[in-house]
Amino acid sequence: MEKLWGENYFDAKGKKWKTEDMADDGTQLKRCFVQFIMEPIIRLCKNAMENNKEAVWKMLAHLEIVLKNDEKELEGKALFKLVFQRWINAADALLEMIVMKLPSPVKAQNYRAAYLYEGPIDDPCGQAIKNCDQNGPLMVFISKMVPTNDKGRFYAFGRVFSGIVSAGQKVRIMGPNYKPGSKNDLNIKSVQRTVLMMCGKVEAVPDIPCGNTCALIGVDQYLLKQGTISDHEDAHNIRVMKYSVSPVVRVAVEPKNASDLPKLVEGLKKLSKSDPLVLCYTEESGEHIIAGCGELHIEICLKDLVDEYAKIEIKKSDPVVTFKETVSDVSS
Repeated sequence: MEKLWGENYFDAKGKKWKTEDMADDGTQLKRCFVQFIMEPIIRLCKNAMENNKEAVWKMLAHLEIVLKNDEKELEGKALFKLVFQRWINAADALLEMIVMKLPSPVKAQNYRAAYLYEGPIDDPCGQAIKNCDQNGPLMVFISKMVPTNDKGRFYAFGRVFSGIVSAGQKVRIMGPNYKPGSKNDLNIKSVQRTVLMMCGKVEAVPDIPCGNTCALIGVDQYLLKQGTISDHEDAHNIRVMKYSVSPVVRVAVEPKNASDLPKLVEGLKKLSKSDPLVLCYTEESGEHIIAGCGELHIEICLKDLVDEYAKIEIKKSDPVVTFKETVSDVSS
């Protein structure tokens, strides 16, 4: 396994490992990763897509994958999909990688706390995050809003970094612009319920200790996209997530029936809340703009807007990319 990464080559004829790509007989060698991992994947993929079934069955025999008779009749993409679900199942691979490679909350928070916490790391909240201390002050970071079955309401989904969050607890809800000591972007409210979110199911629980993800009910109207929840008066915020993409593709939307305008405005508010990357705003001309990270992202947002949030028919403009100007040199 160690040889699969970096400059390692296997000379099959000479039966030895090398660090340069020339075999003893002067032929060019391929990197081990390409030879043993990439090429078999590409070969299997190509043969399945081109319906070279003999080649596929031969490779499957080596991989010890058995297909039923009716599955052997599949062709092209359907065959390719089935074979890869059996061989390299994404869910199994991902779960195994998480279990094997990700550090536990106790270990990870110890070295990540200084970066995550905006305040001084030696204050009570900073120390509690660092030690993942369930007896310390409550610190929860809400990373996104998930729509509930109840129309217009959201689960505030996030992670408990320290303390224990419980139903009925009085908490300080701090938005991204909150600074300790000020009242700006701060709401003091009670958590109605705490739930665990598992795939498509939600399970109500009395409390959730630190190190776990959680969803809170009853705080959604005080948060937009992200924020920090604490019960300590001097708590600073947990740093908001930075994205490597920014919303540059924009479309203008309007309702087909003018009377549906309030529904559209309400729908845009919900859309903006549920997607951390989307921007919804109104131009001075009165146009309603949705900005996303690409055409596919915009398409998904518009589908959600029509089906979920506004439930009205809309007219949309073609997607355009905003041009921005900048200074490139120091002036004289």
